[in-house]
Amino acid sequence: MTTAAHQMQQLREAAAYIQQHAAAFQPDCGIILGTGLGALAREVQVQHTLSYADIPHFPLSTVESHAGRLLLGELGGRRVAVLQGRFHYYEGYDMAQVVFPVRVLKLLGIGQLLVSNAAGGLNPDFALSDLMLIDDHINLQPTNPLVGPNLDELGPRFPDMFEPYSHALLARAESAARQLGFADRVRRGVYASLPGPMLETPAEYRYLRTIGADAVGMSTVPEVIAARHMGLPVLAVSVITDLASPGHLKPVDIQHILAAAANAEPRLTALIKAVLQGR
Repeated sequence: MTTAAHQMQQLREAAAYIQQHAAAFQPDCGIILGTGLGALAREVQVQHTLSYADIPHFPLSTVESHAGRLLLGELGGRRVAVLQGRFHYYEGYDMAQVVFPVRVLKLLGIGQLLVSNAAGGLNPDFALSDLMLIDDHINLQPTNPLVGPNLDELGPRFPDMFEPYSHALLARAESAARQLGFADRVRRGVYASLPGPMLETPAEYRYLRTIGADAVGMSTVPEVIAARHMGLPVLAVSVITDLASPGHLKPVDIQHILAAAANAEPRLTALIKAVLQGR
């Protein structure tokens, strides 16, 4: 088992490399872009771009539409670090690797984390390409990133999860959606995180709805657990890229998911910029 000291050494080496190659740029907000949601990166006034392949100990993105780059720059008047591509348990990474970039961003100085993902809609009131503000989650991954030695430098052994998603950031996002004129396309709900990579069976979709989930995906929750362990406030947004509620369920392929994500991207981009601006 990797020791806590060894994990911290690798995190510090990655952070030091980024600072060395980005003129000691210090972001105050981290952003994770999910499947098909890379267009937000075009809005960033990029000052530095680093490939994951060049950063010590960083995993490599293996998923279609995940660019595998760290962008450092400005968005909405804030200094941001944008992870253009994330890592998943189904890719063969352990949970420490999945959340490695989030922990590195914390060492770089971020004070909050904004997360996006593509998700299947379980709530029958949801429509394709709606945005769902995650206000709680159900972790159905096989494990989580806090199993094993605790990284005491980052957070406590038993972190509280009473408020996994910041109430203040949720309120700000809802206010921004109203000001931007698309509040009718923004929902709130519970996100269930499963390992994947296969999508769920009809019976599994019914089960997930029964236990209280409004949307389902294969990511986000490990990153949120790591962020909350480190005391970072989190806002997470799911783009509903397929419908799994009764009467809407049908076979889905990745191209349909990417198309639904692309349709929602202008709203997602505007929403995140507004949240960063403090609307």
